[in-house]
Formats: sequence, structure tokens, C-alpha cells
Amino acid sequence: MELLDAYEAGERTPEDLVQDAFDRIETDDTNAWIATRDRADVLAEVAELGDVDLAENPLYGIPFAVKDNIDYTGLPTTAGCPAYAYEPAAHATVVDRLIDAGAILIGKTNMDQFATGLVGTRSPYGECRNVHNDAYISGGSSSGSAVAVAREHVAFALGTDTAGSGRIPAAFNGLVGLKPTRGVLSTRGVVPACADLDCVSIFAWTTDDALRVEGVAAGFDSDDPYSRRSADDLEPSKTELSSITIGVPTTDELEFFGDEEAAQLFDDTIEEVELRFGELTTVDFTPFRKTAELLYGGPWVADRLSAVGEFIEAHPDEVNPTVADIIRGGDAYSAVDTFEAFDQLKTLRREAEQVLAGIDALVVPTAGTTYTIDAVQSNPVELNSNLGYYTNFVNLLDLSAVAVPTRSFEDGPSFGVTVVGEAFEDARIASIGAAIRSETAGSTRATAEPIPSSSN
Repeated sequence: MELLDAYEAGERTPEDLVQDAFDRIETDDTNAWIATRDRADVLAEVAELGDVDLAENPLYGIPFAVKDNIDYTGLPTTAGCPAYAYEPAAHATVVDRLIDAGAILIGKTNMDQFATGLVGTRSPYGECRNVHNDAYISGGSSSGSAVAVAREHVAFALGTDTAGSGRIPAAFNGLVGLKPTRGVLSTRGVVPACADLDCVSIFAWTTDDALRVEGVAAGFDSDDPYSRRSADDLEPSKTELSSITIGVPTTDELEFFGDEEAAQLFDDTIEEVELRFGELTTVDFTPFRKTAELLYGGPWVADRLSAVGEFIEAHPDEVNPTVADIIRGGDAYSAVDTFEAFDQLKTLRREAEQVLAGIDALVVPTAGTTYTIDAVQSNPVELNSNLGYYTNFVNLLDLSAVAVPTRSFEDGPSFGVTVVGEAFEDARIASIGAAIRSETAGSTRATAEPIPSSSN
């Protein structure tokens, strides 16, 4: 991380960065934050770090944020719903690991309520707005985490990603969004959306930085039933790329929802990907598309109902109506429906495995289009569903993914692609993502005042 080099060289100090962070938060009108820690308490924590020691503290003095469905003792967890708020007795496992590595938590970020949405508009704390054009959505549900990094309040942030919530906001705000393999980062201390599919994600400026954070946060957690023992074996460092075969969906399976500009941005990106990796392989996207349709068109919605359904029924006036309607929809599925869907998913997984066996990574648009806040408010369900076309399948198929920015829409929001790979291929797909981003450097708009981030 560039910041760590600056600390070691004596060019910056963590105290400077913390002061900058709070000054920016207080002056920026972003709706990115739900709660921040007391500035004096954070500065006191920084003072206890002592001299720079990256062997002991690999994230020494790096300011970060967490989505407000991730526990931090000392701040309430709301999951985007004030009436749901509780005071956690312990930090989430991932937060503990980051703090132990010297990272400095600034606060909790805004989100689509109960992590149900890809838009960033379903929050009583206000709509998060795109950093390039505030008439446009930020993406969600990890909206505040993306905006906090894109506005340079913090160097990195944690989100969660069940259906694309850690990738869509990265795409629209010019960031890297790493969705690790499920179970690599513990979800203990995270409010569940779909517990079997939930994944803690990372927003950063570069793939190097995202992998560095993942390397600190990853590991088996015996107290998390969804944690995987092989998480301890993850090697989160960039890999050499040679003879890489990139797959892309066939033209007739690409979907841009009538957005000709997005289609052209993808074509332009793919031309540059071919310059880096050679001729691309077209693949059958059908099993991925059909899997994506299962997430909200199948019994996995009942998993959301099991997590917060009782609260919604007890507090109907405190819940976003769209969120409530989606989650209540889980009540429509029977046990028979569930087992039939599991069987269908197994078939689709086998078909997807056969596609992935012939390539090293699948590259797709992160989102097929973007929308204004007004458009989403007028048509909240359909437009949100459109945003999940290229994201909803990833966790159901137990894949890893990283979103990288490549270009920008004329109106401002950034456009990017997602590199998808097999489970535990986090480092390789991040390396491919870094190569794609390097090939398309200069095609995206930077945020206004770059300070505390880092570079590859």
C-alpha cells in the first residue's frame, strides 16, 4: 500500500490521515455514513500504535470503514434500520483481525436495508449518490462503503456480497470490488441476509490493496459454521499470468437492457482485453443466467425471511416497503419447492463447471446498465433486478469474483467488468482483473481529490 510506504518514509502519519478522514466526512454531503466513532477516541487508538512495524501490523494506521451489518463493539449495528439496532458484545471476526493488524476503524456505513438491494436507495439514512454524478445511484447494498472509499474518507472498506452488493457499487464508483470465495472471510458478527450465501467483500482502489486486506482478514473461524478450513491455506498475492484463456458470453446472451452506450463500453473493453490476453473464447452463459434467476425467483428468499421476518412483521412501519415485500415473498416457497430448487442448482453447477473447465476466467460486464435515482424510485424492483443479471449467480455457484473499473458513462458513473473464477482462485482472478484495469487505464474518471488511497 502506498500509504504504508509514506508512513515508513515519514511523509505521512496515521494522525494526519485520521484528521483528514473526519474533516472530509464532516464536510462531504454523501449519506455514506450511519455512525462514526469519536474523533478523540480514534486519535488515542492511533497514538497507541507506536512506531511503524509492518511485520507486526501489516495494516498499520490504515483508516477503514465497515458496512453497518458488520459488528463493531462501541457502535450499534442497524443493518440500515434504526428500530433493529443492537449493541454488539464483540467485534465481528473480520473486524478483530483488521484491528489486530493495525487498521483504524472510522465508523459504520450506509446500506440498502437488510442488505436487500443493488441500488443504494433503500435506506432511512438517505440515498447514497454516485461520486461522479449525484443524480445517479451509487449501487448497493454496500453503498456507503463504496462511497466512503471513492470519496477518499478511508483507504478501504468492508461490505457484504450475497447477490452482487460488493461488486455493483464498485462498478459505478470506479473502485475494485473483491468478492472472495465464500467462507474465506468469517461471517460471524455479520447480520445474515442469506446465511448460506453471504460473503464479506472488500472495496479498495487496487487489486493489490484488496488482496492485502483479504490476506489479513481471511482464515478459518471455528465459531462460524459457514467458515471453511481451507481458508487458512489461501495465498492472497498476485500470480503470474501466462497462457490465460478468457471466456466471454456469446453475443446473444449479453444483456444491456436497451443501453447502447453500455454495450459499446463493454465492446471497447473487450477489445483491450484481447490486446492483453489474445483471442477470447465465447462460452455458453445459459447455466449462469439460469442460476442467477434462482436467487430471487426461488426459495433462497426464504433464507432472508428466516433472518429478519419476525422483526419485519413486528415492525412493519419501520421497514422499507420494497425490502419488506421482497423478504415476505419467501413465505411462498414450500419444502418441496426448496428441494427441487436445490436439485436444479446442482444440475446448473455441473453445467457451469463444464464451461469453466475450458477457460481460466469468465469476464462479464459488472452491470449491464446504470440508472438515475429518480428512475429507480419509479421502478424499484425491475431495475434492481436488471442490475443482478451478471452478479446473482456467483455465490450460488460457489465462485470467486472481482469487479474492476475500465471506462465511464458519458454522464459520469464508471463502467467495469467482473472477472469470475473457481472457488479459492481469488488471487488469480484479482491478477487478471489488475491486468485488465492496467490495459484500460485512463479510460475511467478519477475522483476529485485523491489522497489516502494506494496504488498497484
